[in-house]
Amino acid sequence: MIRIDRVTTRGGDSGETSLGDGTRVAKDVLRIEALGAVDEANASLGLLRLHLDADAEADAMLGRIQNDLFDVGADLCVPGEQGERLRLTEAPVLRLEQEIAAMSAPLPALTSFVLPGGTPGAAQAHVARTVVRRAERRVVSLARAEALNPLLVRYLNRTSDHLFVLARRLNAAAEGDVLWVPGAGG
Repeated sequence: MIRIDRVTTRGGDSGETSLGDGTRVAKDVLRIEALGAVDEANASLGLLRLHLDADAEADAMLGRIQNDLFDVGADLCVPGEQGERLRLTEAPVLRLEQEIAAMSAPLPALTSFVLPGGTPGAAQAHVARTVVRRAERRVVSLARAEALNPLLVRYLNRTSDHLFVLARRLNAAAEGDVLWVPGAGG
């Protein structure tokens, strides 16, 4: 059970914060950068959910991903790749792959790169996708420096794929993908 009695603790006023195992670290170390990027990705999904036009299926998928991203954060906040703390498992990765396949099935094959845009929901899905990619890059940097659960990078990679396909799905219900036209700018 989690209980948060105080938000303002003043513990971070000196530029340090605590990890899940109690270790104090500077707020600009790679692990905190990765945690912050995952938090930012989660917030971008919250914003995306406001643009779904009552698409209950997409909202449920994004709600699960938001919860998973908290699990990613819980895994990241405790150094190491094993242990008794919460660690991301393969099940959410597999669920994302199944959802990607289901959303992709009715969509036409791509004949060009897709530009971010279209419906408000699709545009916000592309923004969320890029924020998740940034979180993935931060976790990759951390994984080069320290041992991490290898599923973290896979999960974030699948999440950005999921958001790309979701953007296509949201645009398919309107006027379709916004495609790149090479050299069209003049």
